[in-house]
Amino acid sequence: MNKESPVPSKEQFVYRVFESIAKDYDRMNTILSFGRHKAWRRFTMKMMRVRPGDSAIDVCCGTCDWAIALAEESVTGEVVGLDFSGNMLQVGREKVDERGLGDRIRLVQGNAMELPFPDNTFDHATIGFALRNVPDFRHVLREMTRVVKPGGQVVSLELSKPTWPPFRAVYYVYFRHVLPLLGKLLAGRYEQYRWLPESLVHFPDHRELARIMEEEVGLADVRVYPLTGGIAAVHIGRKNEKAEEEGSG
Repeated sequence: MNKESPVPSKEQFVYRVFESIAKDYDRMNTILSFGRHKAWRRFTMKMMRVRPGDSAIDVCCGTCDWAIALAEESVTGEVVGLDFSGNMLQVGREKVDERGLGDRIRLVQGNAMELPFPDNTFDHATIGFALRNVPDFRHVLREMTRVVKPGGQVVSLELSKPTWPPFRAVYYVYFRHVLPLLGKLLAGRYEQYRWLPESLVHFPDHRELARIMEEEVGLADVRVYPLTGGIAAVHIGRKNEKAEEEGSG
């Protein structure tokens, strides 16, 4: 009788990847994106227009850079950082404490597919470089929409697909071949960084993701900002206030 070795689910595999690369995550992000990920996040924050006192949840918060940015912009509002990787949260907790934001940022180990918060809790829900990694990105976007207040924002900053064909060809060579080698040389991890390009293959481009957010998730006024030739994109949608009114009517 043959015993089949269990194949890990996407969720299990992603969990193992991020548990294993947590200590190198920030350094590798800076190297592999040529430092652009910081500028992309600053741009996203500018477009979000977070106000003092606003509350926010950063889903799949990783090492908490975005949660920290949200807390600093909000000044007094509560920010929750949620991630399923304990190792990533540990790195993030150290950064939060270093900045003296421990009383303002609450870190929660949890599942993006089942956010442990009531409906209409936050002014903003963000997810950075993680939407393509979750088991069902549509479901995660719906969960983010659920926990946001009517009129609140759901925001994704994610890798995307370059729009200009010559640049796209060069980018894919870097992303598929050079990036995993750098991961091996600089972090001692090849398979983990080889998987990252593969995670983008079946993920929608920025136009299709905007359509999904509007037509399938039900967000209103979705704004799209392709960045750096389209290798990343910001999507900002607003929770429909009318739907909430109809639901309570």
